[in-house]
Amino acid sequence: MPKIGTQTWSFSNVFLQSTGTAVGPDEANGPLSSTFDKVYDELHCGEENWELAERKLMEDAIDFCLKKGAMQPYGVDFFLAGDLLNQIVTANYVARGNKIPFLGLFGACSTSMESVALGASLIEGGFADNILAAVSSHNATAERQFRYPTEYGGQKPGTATYTVTGAGAALLGRQSSGIQITASTIGKVFDWGIKDPFDMGSAMAPAAADTISAHFKDTNSSPDDFDLIVTGDLSAVGSPIVKDMLLEKGYDVRDVHNDCGLMIFNSDQPVFSGGSGCACSAVVTYGHLMEELIKGNLNKIFVVATGALLSPVMIQQKESIPTIAHGVVFESTGGKM
Repeated sequence: MPKIGTQTWSFSNVFLQSTGTAVGPDEANGPLSSTFDKVYDELHCGEENWELAERKLMEDAIDFCLKKGAMQPYGVDFFLAGDLLNQIVTANYVARGNKIPFLGLFGACSTSMESVALGASLIEGGFADNILAAVSSHNATAERQFRYPTEYGGQKPGTATYTVTGAGAALLGRQSSGIQITASTIGKVFDWGIKDPFDMGSAMAPAAADTISAHFKDTNSSPDDFDLIVTGDLSAVGSPIVKDMLLEKGYDVRDVHNDCGLMIFNSDQPVFSGGSGCACSAVVTYGHLMEELIKGNLNKIFVVATGALLSPVMIQQKESIPTIAHGVVFESTGGKM
């Protein structure tokens, strides 16, 4: 597994075997509804509380992923997963049930691509044949933990993001398929001194810009080499910032950039500046974007998931918000999944 430059890994033998997605009602009412495997019409997802609902979403995404990949849990070497809740309890409790050797991850909303990058490196390095990577988030669990419970009815500014209710799972392996994972760039932690948890887009933009520019430098590539460079959840606030920052570095991504937080909801949905959460980049990538690669509408994409590495205690102590971004390159091979 060659390392390229300072932050990038190159892969030659890692393929996406299958994916699975499950979402809540707001996501089901968005423009990408038809690309999700499972949709729920209410936030409880048939469970007794929000946390159990989030767990159900991750279990659903995994079930669809394994079924489509014709894989049983005992055939998976390692399960890499994470979420936004304290001690990544969603992933932990799902791992309790599936009995797959487990590595729990926390990169906040960047965990979707962190898990894929690490999974691909394990396969490329010969340490695994099949890896299951999964993430989840839930609007109500995130609000309860990081901001105010929805019952509180607190007012939010327009810079706030709306946590996506959903989960995404990806099965990685050596068997050739229609989508190959060819590289990943591991991000650095950045802190712009922003302390407002209602403005994650501004906080995360520097990390995204650094990871994208590092990938260009490490691989001697440019925006023209990609059909799409998509960030995780910078929203309507952070997306323009990252474009400006990259332009200052000499990279014009304006024609190829989009953001999962802007893609998942319609413009008239009440989601403030756009979507966020671990599931935001995961369900857009594992649903819509993978379909576009298989159909041949896209050939090479760079998915850069962004994360805010904060906790409720740190915000209460008036700490600023450290952020990170991890990127993965997906390429169409012209085959089928």
